[in-house]
Amino acid sequence: MFHIKYVKLRVNPKNSCKMKQYDILIVDDERRYAEMLARRLGLRGLICGVCYDGKAAIDTLNDSLVSVVILDLQLPDLYGTDVLKKIKKYQPETTVIILTGHGTEKDRQECMTLGAHTFMNKPLDISRLLAIMSELKARSV
Repeated sequence: MFHIKYVKLRVNPKNSCKMKQYDILIVDDERRYAEMLARRLGLRGLICGVCYDGKAAIDTLNDSLVSVVILDLQLPDLYGTDVLKKIKKYQPETTVIILTGHGTEKDRQECMTLGAHTFMNKPLDISRLLAIMSELKARSV
């Protein structure tokens, strides 16, 4: 069983309730893949949450502060672009990285137009992802 590490709770200025905070939320219906990615990023000191469908991701984002979402396009309940739209509507400062094994050029263009930071294909180039994470961290400091 995969366990998500939680960090200190902090107050959300929008609704003044205590919320979990993650460095990264991984949203992918391929459970083993998502959990492996979370473990690999966790070994590098990043705090990760994992969701396996779009609704769970949206619910988590309603209850959590998330810096980066790694989002698969093909989820069992919602298409990734629908989740991306909701993320950008409710947490526009959250960086979204699309990671998909089935995305087309049209999908890439739509995701970038909707506000995705990066569109990556599976299999994941972990070095590229870590470089993106370092870039994002440097910008936020």
